[in-house]
Amino acid sequence: MIDISEKPITKRVAIAEGKIKLKKSTLELIKKGKVEKGDPLQIATIAAINASKQTPFLLPLCHPLQIESVDVKFEMKRDGVKVRAEVISRGKTGVEMEALTCASIALLNIWDVVKMYEKDSEGQYPFTEILSIKVLKKVKQ
Repeated sequence: MIDISEKPITKRVAIAEGKIKLKKSTLELIKKGKVEKGDPLQIATIAAINASKQTPFLLPLCHPLQIESVDVKFEMKRDGVKVRAEVISRGKTGVEMEALTCASIALLNIWDVVKMYEKDSEGQYPFTEILSIKVLKKVKQ
């Protein structure tokens, strides 16, 4: 890990997003609250918040941070679900990895909860895809 001991404590904000491509029939099940395993967006929210706090365990060179806020939002699209994650902390290093982890885990949890509807007759996922995970914004105040 790099030495951040001399850096000042500042407010850090990072926003990351990504998308999961899903079948239209799966999207309808989500919208109607008919997914057998439960509400994918609710499950993804809790998992994403937990993941943001576990980032240094998953990425061993990340410094442990005191996460002050995590906000996860979902936008239903015609071909999938967009996830946007905002993480806020006051510390000596940024929260980009926490926001990326948050968005990634939200997307993976959506996939897990709806995978039974996404499989084809051979048990494969020819349509399902996680796309464009990226940092949209990083702020240091």
